[in-house]
Amino acid sequence: MNQHGSAILRFCTLQLRDAKLAEDAAQDVFVKAWKAMDRFQGRSSEKTWLYRIAINTCRDYQRTGWFRWMDRSVTPEDMLQTGWDEPRFDHLPITRAVQTLPPKWRTAVYLRYCEGMKLSEVAALQQVSEATVKRWLSRAAAALRQELKGWYDE
Repeated sequence: MNQHGSAILRFCTLQLRDAKLAEDAAQDVFVKAWKAMDRFQGRSSEKTWLYRIAINTCRDYQRTGWFRWMDRSVTPEDMLQTGWDEPRFDHLPITRAVQTLPPKWRTAVYLRYCEGMKLSEVAALQQVSEATVKRWLSRAAAALRQELKGWYDE
């Protein structure tokens, strides 16, 4: 939890768009991992395994009736408070733009570019082919270019 806790929390915040709900989800991820520790076979890294649990946990949260009626108004400032802070770069416009992407694209972008995972790892976590991940990333890049047009030109 010390090693991957803040990254899992950022991921859950990005997926659920609610800082408090993301804290609950991140905690659930580590409880589930702890309970399943004896079943971890080591075919992937711990990080990859935790992200797979996080993806499933966030999907479980999104399937509930409660989630559909909630105000999921996480702001980019909330993202910064959960550890997404790099003082040399202003992430706010990027964070806002990434939040507008469809969930699958958003997850692929986060895992590939924020967490630095290989395409094969992202594909395994998303349970799709590498070609699909490449297509999502390409489409996400086009959407982000359009969304950030005025911002990155400056």
